[in-house]
Amino acid sequence: MRLLDAGVWIAAVDPEDRYHDASRSLVLAAALPVAALDLTLYEVANVIGARKQQHDLAGRVCHLILERCGEHVVHIDAELAKATVAAIAEHNLTAYDAAYVAVARRYGWTLVSTDLGDLVDRELAQAPDAATIG
Repeated sequence: MRLLDAGVWIAAVDPEDRYHDASRSLVLAAALPVAALDLTLYEVANVIGARKQQHDLAGRVCHLILERCGEHVVHIDAELAKATVAAIAEHNLTAYDAAYVAVARRYGWTLVSTDLGDLVDRELAQAPDAATIG
Protein backbone atom coordinates (compact mmCIF):
# COMPACT_ATOMS: atom_id res chain seq x y z
CA MET A 1 0.00 0.00 0.00
CA ARG A 2 1.27 3.46 -0.90
CA LEU A 3 0.24 6.38 1.32
CA LEU A 4 0.23 9.38 -1.03
CA ASP A 5 0.63 12.74 0.63
CA ALA A 6 -1.06 15.88 -0.67
CA GLY A 7 1.99 16.88 -2.69
CA VAL A 8 1.63 13.78 -4.86
CA TRP A 9 -2.05 14.47 -5.62
CA ILE A 10 -1.26 18.11 -6.38
CA ALA A 11 1.71 17.23 -8.60
CA ALA A 12 -0.48 14.80 -10.52
CA VAL A 13 -2.57 17.70 -11.86
CA ASP A 14 0.20 20.29 -12.19
CA PRO A 15 2.08 19.79 -15.48
CA GLU A 16 4.80 22.20 -14.29
CA ASP A 17 5.63 20.14 -11.19
CA ARG A 18 8.86 18.12 -11.44
CA TYR A 19 6.98 15.04 -10.20
CA HIS A 20 3.96 15.45 -12.46
CA ASP A 21 4.47 12.37 -14.63
CA ALA A 22 5.45 10.04 -11.79
CA SER A 23 2.65 11.33 -9.54
CA ARG A 24 0.07 11.05 -12.29
CA SER A 25 1.14 7.45 -12.90
CA LEU A 26 0.74 6.61 -9.20
CA VAL A 27 -2.64 8.30 -8.92
CA LEU A 28 -4.01 6.64 -12.06
CA ALA A 29 -2.50 3.14 -11.69
CA ALA A 30 -5.66 1.23 -10.81
CA ALA A 31 -3.71 -1.91 -9.91
CA LEU A 32 -1.64 -0.05 -7.28
CA PRO A 33 -3.47 0.27 -3.96
CA VAL A 34 -3.17 3.76 -2.48
CA ALA A 35 -4.25 5.46 0.71
CA ALA A 36 -4.65 9.01 1.97
CA LEU A 37 -5.39 10.88 5.16
CA ASP A 38 -8.54 12.91 5.64
CA LEU A 39 -6.04 15.74 6.12
CA THR A 40 -5.01 15.27 2.48
CA LEU A 41 -8.38 16.55 1.31
CA TYR A 42 -7.93 19.81 3.22
CA GLU A 43 -4.37 20.25 2.00
CA VAL A 44 -5.41 19.69 -1.62
CA ALA A 45 -8.37 22.05 -1.26
CA ASN A 46 -6.10 24.68 0.27
CA VAL A 47 -3.34 24.54 -2.36
CA ILE A 48 -5.41 24.00 -5.50
CA GLY A 49 -8.62 25.75 -4.44
CA ALA A 50 -7.60 28.58 -2.14
CA ARG A 51 -4.02 29.33 -3.18
CA LYS A 52 -4.23 28.60 -6.92
CA GLN A 53 -7.90 29.62 -7.22
CA GLN A 54 -8.75 26.50 -9.23
CA HIS A 55 -11.88 25.62 -7.30
CA ASP A 56 -13.39 23.13 -9.75
CA LEU A 57 -10.10 21.28 -10.09
CA ALA A 58 -9.73 21.16 -6.29
CA GLY A 59 -13.17 19.58 -6.03
CA ARG A 60 -12.36 17.02 -8.71
CA VAL A 61 -9.08 16.03 -7.07
CA CYS A 62 -10.76 15.67 -3.66
CA HIS A 63 -13.42 13.49 -5.26
CA LEU A 64 -10.71 11.43 -6.94
CA ILE A 65 -8.91 10.91 -3.62
CA LEU A 66 -12.08 9.61 -1.99
CA GLU A 67 -12.92 7.41 -4.96
CA ARG A 68 -9.40 6.09 -5.54
CA CYS A 69 -8.59 5.38 -1.88
CA GLY A 70 -12.02 4.10 -0.86
CA GLU A 71 -11.85 2.59 2.60
CA HIS A 72 -8.18 3.55 2.86
CA VAL A 73 -8.83 7.19 3.79
CA VAL A 74 -7.47 7.33 7.33
CA HIS A 75 -9.25 9.46 9.93
CA ILE A 76 -7.57 10.80 13.03
CA ASP A 77 -8.15 9.09 16.35
CA ALA A 78 -6.57 9.43 19.80
CA GLU A 79 -3.76 6.95 19.09
CA LEU A 80 -2.92 8.60 15.79
CA ALA A 81 -2.84 12.03 17.45
CA LYS A 82 -0.43 10.66 20.05
CA ALA A 83 1.75 9.03 17.37
CA THR A 84 1.74 12.29 15.39
CA VAL A 85 3.01 14.26 18.38
CA ALA A 86 5.70 11.62 18.92
CA ALA A 87 6.80 11.94 15.27
CA ILE A 88 6.90 15.73 15.64
CA ALA A 89 9.26 15.37 18.61
CA GLU A 90 11.36 12.62 17.04
CA HIS A 91 11.90 14.25 13.64
CA ASN A 92 11.15 17.96 14.21
CA LEU A 93 8.35 17.89 11.62
CA THR A 94 5.21 19.91 11.13
CA ALA A 95 2.06 18.25 12.44
CA TYR A 96 0.99 17.67 8.83
CA ASP A 97 4.14 15.79 7.84
CA ALA A 98 4.23 13.96 11.16
CA ALA A 99 0.67 12.72 10.64
CA TYR A 100 1.69 11.07 7.37
CA VAL A 101 4.71 9.48 9.04
CA ALA A 102 2.56 8.24 11.93
CA VAL A 103 -0.01 6.66 9.60
CA ALA A 104 2.66 5.01 7.43
CA ARG A 105 4.23 3.53 10.55
CA ARG A 106 0.91 2.40 12.01
CA TYR A 107 -0.07 0.40 8.95
CA GLY A 108 3.35 -0.48 7.56
CA TRP A 109 2.64 1.48 4.40
CA THR A 110 5.15 3.22 2.14
CA LEU A 111 4.80 6.99 2.37
CA VAL A 112 5.19 8.73 -0.99
CA SER A 113 5.85 12.45 -0.91
CA THR A 114 7.12 15.34 -2.98
CA ASP A 115 8.58 16.89 0.21
CA LEU A 116 12.26 16.28 -0.36
CA GLY A 117 13.75 18.23 2.54
CA ASP A 118 11.54 17.09 5.38
CA LEU A 119 10.52 13.60 4.33
CA VAL A 120 12.33 12.08 1.35
CA ASP A 121 15.89 13.21 2.11
CA ARG A 122 15.42 12.04 5.70
CA GLU A 123 14.27 8.62 4.45
CA LEU A 124 10.80 8.98 5.96
CA ALA A 125 9.22 8.78 2.50
CA GLN A 126 9.97 7.96 -1.10
CA ALA A 127 9.72 10.44 -3.95
CA PRO A 128 7.10 9.65 -6.60
CA ASP A 129 9.76 8.75 -9.13
CA ALA A 130 11.66 6.36 -6.85
CA ALA A 131 12.54 3.18 -8.69
CA THR A 132 11.09 1.03 -5.89
CA ILE A 133 7.61 2.43 -6.43
CA GLY A 134 7.05 1.36 -10.02
